[in-house]
Amino acid sequence: MNAKLKLTPYLFAGVAAAAIAAAPIAVAQPAPPPCVNADGTPCADVGSVEAGPSGGAEVHVPNGPQGSADLGGASGVIPGGPEGSAGPGGASGSLAPDGPGGSAGPGGASGCLPNVGCIDIPAP
Repeated sequence: MNAKLKLTPYLFAGVAAAAIAAAPIAVAQPAPPPCVNADGTPCADVGSVEAGPSGGAEVHVPNGPQGSADLGGASGVIPGGPEGSAGPGGASGSLAPDGPGGSAGPGGASGCLPNVGCIDIPAP
C-alpha cells in the first residue's frame, strides 16, 4: 500500500508533463475531420480534449474520466473511483471516495486507510 501512495505524485507529475509536452503540438495541428461511421451516421460523442495556447490541456468524457494539466500542476478523477492531483506544493490522491488516500508535500506526508486509521509523517 505504501508503494501506491508514494508513487501517486510521480504518476500525476508524469501525466502533467505529457499533457504539457503535447499541448503545443495539439494546438498546431488542424482540426480532424468529423467522425463518421461506415454507414454514414455520426460517431457517438466520446468526450473532448482541449489544449490551449497557454500550455494547458483538459480532458472530459461524459460521465467518465476528467482531467486537466497546466504549468501549475495536474489533476484527474474517475467518477466513483481514483482521483488525484499534483503541483508545486505536493500531491494527493485516493483510490475511491471512501477508500485509502494520502498526500505528500514539503511539510511531510499523510495517509488514511478506512476502518484502520491515519498517519501523519512530518518532513525531516
